[in-house]
Amino acid sequence: MTALSKEQQTEFEAAAFRRLIAHLRDRSDVQNIDLMNLAGFCRNCLSNWYREAAEAQGVPISRDESREMIYGMPYEDWKNLHQKGASPVQKAAFELNKPHK
Repeated sequence: MTALSKEQQTEFEAAAFRRLIAHLRDRSDVQNIDLMNLAGFCRNCLSNWYREAAEAQGVPISRDESREMIYGMPYEDWKNLHQKGASPVQKAAFELNKPHK
């Protein structure tokens, strides 16, 4: 494997993260509950991880601010535009597969 500098690794990780966020913004048809059921994380998880990383560096970011970073708009706007109600099957799958803390 090619040896990367720490700076290169960080740059590549950041680029991959930005691409993931762009992909999730383009795929607003994919519901958060579907992501949770299939992958164990969703857009809200990403926003929490983003906020936690900022706070670990001493940068306070609110929940709403971190969600807007991920969704590209206020979360309530995204929900109104894209979020559908979860079906009983989706809810049952979530209960079965939800991450345990």
